[in-house]
Amino acid sequence: MKKRLAFVLAAAMIAGCMTVPVAAEEESKVWVIATDTVFKPFEYTDENGDFVGIDVDILAAIAEDQGFEYELNSLGWDSAIAACQAGQADGMIAGASITDERKEAGWTFSDGYYNATQSMTVAADSEITGFEDLEGLTVGVKTGTQGASYAESLKDEYGFEITYFEDSPTMYQAVLGGQVVACFEDTPIMAASIQDGDLALTILYDTENEGAPYGFAIFSEDSQELLDMFNAGLANIVENGTYAEIITTYLGEDAAATAEAAMLGDAEAETEVETEAVTE
Repeated sequence: MKKRLAFVLAAAMIAGCMTVPVAAEEESKVWVIATDTVFKPFEYTDENGDFVGIDVDILAAIAEDQGFEYELNSLGWDSAIAACQAGQADGMIAGASITDERKEAGWTFSDGYYNATQSMTVAADSEITGFEDLEGLTVGVKTGTQGASYAESLKDEYGFEITYFEDSPTMYQAVLGGQVVACFEDTPIMAASIQDGDLALTILYDTENEGAPYGFAIFSEDSQELLDMFNAGLANIVENGTYAEIITTYLGEDAAATAEAAMLGDAEAETEVETEAVTE
């Protein structure tokens, strides 16, 4: 009887041990990541109803490289920020420019993954050729974006007013409809929107600023692991060519070559700084 009891207990212990990996697998972390809804070509819905874009593909490639699971929630710009700040999302990827102001406000950014400028766009038949023509008029911007910050920095100097919009398509239609005479937007976003939507708008390229890189962002130390994996995966997909393939898909080979050169240049610069620090 004692031998039978011992055997049963041993079998139970073995069975218990065998269930541990299954439980651990069931409890694997699924990171919740928020994004914008309409920010083509970085995130948008295609003709098949699928959510696609540069940010979407970069995130997928990095997750595969690093072996983590995630859930991507398309919330819109303001809602994505709010979800992260409220702890309802672990991170955000939505063409978010890396700025000191955002860092001071609690954003923690990854390494930059695409450098974007902001510029002014007008109706194709507009007589406006530059900032000097805006005095007394009203321009449109998307709330909380670098385009908005750029316009705000010029507002007093050139004497124009600003109307804020929640999404880019509505802002574009306001320019086309004459509610505002121009809008400020990230240059690659505006270029893609004009081309794909066949919009009667013109980008005034001589109004571009110096721009800033886009970065993946977290708002809590609890997501530091996710940020570290993003940086490691980003470096890997740049090195193995996946990054260039993604940029080529949405912006063409010329844009991919420029973007990749900037990425590799940044990596080399960081290496040089680290080397100098070691030798000093």
